[in-house]
Amino acid sequence: MAKIKIDDVEYDTEDMSDNAKAQVASLQFNEAHMNRLRNELAIADTAKIAYVNALKQELQREDANDSKTKASKSKK
Repeated sequence: MAKIKIDDVEYDTEDMSDNAKAQVASLQFNEAHMNRLRNELAIADTAKIAYVNALKQELQREDANDSKTKASKSKK
């Protein structure tokens, strides 16, 4: 006997109509889908952080190289 709680009222799925059971199944499917999407968003957020960090490092390298180039030219 599975139970589901809606608005603080507990329902026994065994006592539900076929249509109500179908709605519960759809709700469960939707919850699972939303969890998958949350996981995908977490992956995308992690990738974004990695890309930002990689960009920062690249820009720092470029700044360091530009500084070296300017220093070499000023010595000439």
